Amino acid sequence: MGCVLVKNNTIIGEGWHVKAGLPHAEPQALKNTQDARGATAYVTLEPCSHHGRTPPCCDALIAAGISRVVVAMQDPNPLVAGQGLKQLQAAGIEVSCGVLQHDAELLNRGFITRMTQHRPFVRSKLAMSLDWRTAMASGESKWITSAESRRDVQRLRAENSAILTGINTVLADDPALNARVDVDVEQPIRVVLDSQLKMPVTAQITALPGRCLILTCSLDNLKRQALEKAGFEIFYFDNNNGRPDLHAVMAFLADQQVNTLLIEAGATLNGALLSAQLIDEYIIYMAPVVLGDLGRGLFTLPALHSMADKKTLKLNDVRSIGPDLRLTLTPT
Repeated sequence: MGCVLVKNNTIIGEGWHVKAGLPHAEPQALKNTQDARGATAYVTLEPCSHHGRTPPCCDALIAAGISRVVVAMQDPNPLVAGQGLKQLQAAGIEVSCGVLQHDAELLNRGFITRMTQHRPFVRSKLAMSLDWRTAMASGESKWITSAESRRDVQRLRAENSAILTGINTVLADDPALNARVDVDVEQPIRVVLDSQLKMPVTAQITALPGRCLILTCSLDNLKRQALEKAGFEIFYFDNNNGRPDLHAVMAFLADQQVNTLLIEAGATLNGALLSAQLIDEYIIYMAPVVLGDLGRGLFTLPALHSMADKKTLKLNDVRSIGPDLRLTLTPT
């Protein structure tokens, strides 16, 4: 969320909300200017009106003498939900809401999803060949796509609050699941679904900065203690056909303040998430290679017996990334 302060047609202050617990955009912008009296505040989200981890932003704007506030969208948080706008108006401040609302909704879709559905906005990143294969029959998959696509994936990782994978992917690839970009970023939380606590204590994801969570159904205390000693945070979930319930997982991640979640997993987990209707967007990198009939597919799904059972996606964007194509799709 961002805030720009304008006075006499000149930008006098700017601020943005870096992460939960730190000052919101409005006090950050006010901190960066000497005198905001009579200024207009342009904000991407309705200023908050309640005490949470930080004081109300409405109070800060009123105290600073702001005369006008232009808001892109109302806050979906039920603790705010229009109350901030009313408080500003009651203080005599001119308020306009709904300016570039669609753009703001795209910008804030993770926060909106968490507030309205109690789960993160979920993207799945997949890499495939022209014949929709993600790996050879042996499991070999490095590398289907180009170096340019792999760099683009690092930027995608940096945009998300957390990255989730399954234990089979960890055992097969020992991924780092961090964002390797040339700017300072808050590293995403790394989350692994590991029903039986098969995670090796030597896995490289725990040797990297940031939180690493294991979500499990196992009550094996010896394994748990060893993994906690290695730096993992372990959370128990009720068994649902041998795995943590995916809806419960998403609610848990919402409670962890995860707004956007990137899935980097194999066909089994991707199929389960598709079936559970828990994917909001697919980012698929398609390389101009063919892996053949025995290659592994994108999704493991129950048998679909008729065209009425097909899973339909909407293609929203196609662009070239080096020699590859990046497809952005949403379930319909």
